[in-house]
Amino acid sequence: MACPGTFSDEPLSPAGRLFLQRKTDVVIHCIARTKNPIDVDGAKATIMSSPMGQHPRFCSLLVRDENGFEHWRKTRLDVDRHVIVVKNRVNEDEEDDEVAVNRYVADLSVSSPLSTDKPLWEVHLLTAHKHVVFRIHHSLGDGISLMSMLMASCRKVSDPDALPMMVPEKTTEKRRDSPWLLGSMWGFLKMAWLTLVFVLEFLLRSLFVSDRKTAVSGGDGVELWPRKLATAKFLLHDMKEVKKAIPDATINDVLFGIVSCGLSRYLDHSTPNALHEGLRMTGVAMVNLRAKPGLQEISKLMKDNSETRWGNRFGYASLINYKLLCNTTFTISNLIGPLEDITLSGNPISSIKVSTSSLPQALTMHMVSYAGKAEMQILVAKDIIPDPEFLAKCFEDALLEMKVAAKEADKA
Repeated sequence: MACPGTFSDEPLSPAGRLFLQRKTDVVIHCIARTKNPIDVDGAKATIMSSPMGQHPRFCSLLVRDENGFEHWRKTRLDVDRHVIVVKNRVNEDEEDDEVAVNRYVADLSVSSPLSTDKPLWEVHLLTAHKHVVFRIHHSLGDGISLMSMLMASCRKVSDPDALPMMVPEKTTEKRRDSPWLLGSMWGFLKMAWLTLVFVLEFLLRSLFVSDRKTAVSGGDGVELWPRKLATAKFLLHDMKEVKKAIPDATINDVLFGIVSCGLSRYLDHSTPNALHEGLRMTGVAMVNLRAKPGLQEISKLMKDNSETRWGNRFGYASLINYKLLCNTTFTISNLIGPLEDITLSGNPISSIKVSTSSLPQALTMHMVSYAGKAEMQILVAKDIIPDPEFLAKCFEDALLEMKVAAKEADKA
């Protein structure tokens, strides 16, 4: 099938080039668990008719010119080369489907780069486990763009003809605590000062300052080490209970509290007396800088003059990026998913999880919410963190403890 549009080459964005560097070649893995058996032919037909099968990025080859610069070149899409059907169980010794699929994806995270002789994406249909694994190169788009595109291919369980509900837009009241001119000047000065501080801290962290080594530290070359993948599961209701107990807090604040408490529990268990005073572990968090938060309609993402355009609109040197990852302890992200149960190709989805390929850090965490639940994929270098299942339990227990503390504070 030919993709729509012209066939002139288009240069990569700076972020696209960053994610294609050898040491930071990042592939996103999205795992969707279906309630019913997978219809392979139906899945292929859905892909070809969906925005995924029509989007210019998903119909383009990565090519390099004589000067070594990368470009996107439109090509004909052969869906059979992109859909990999795995009929047998991926691990005969493991009865639990989730654990078996996590092992499968953990292996893909290190040993299976995407081939450049076709557009940089695949869909693995694990029919024996009723799981679908989307493998999409990060150069094709950021998390918000890709999740929004997936939602455009899905429908509500409650209404098969309706698209999933997006996150409702928030309305904020303008503060009138100070005169308009004075407030604007103060806001500008504060922005300039914080920008300077954060830029200096970023450069120091990238080039010179490194986290102190702990039982969860990675480093140069760790991106090539074997991986394990585990899942921590939370209820959004529990996270909101904690959020309400803290003035001006967000779900992201609660997530970082969970990570801080959970890592403390893990380190205290794995390395007695490791939590000495002044220990600092730094994480890298990817955030959405669009004017509007949350998932977007795919039509808005494709408009050139839109404030919510497709893909990543930033860039910096790959050496600095790699050094930053080596000098920090973990990477974390939090993505808002569907608010209600959805179907894909008519098949109800019971779970959505996201992870990426391996980085020089020994620990990466990616959380996605779906219909009142939140699941965090914990990808680790197994020679450094051999028991990610225990680490996942540390995170789960941390939220429950925070919920109890929030209830006690509410009673006081």
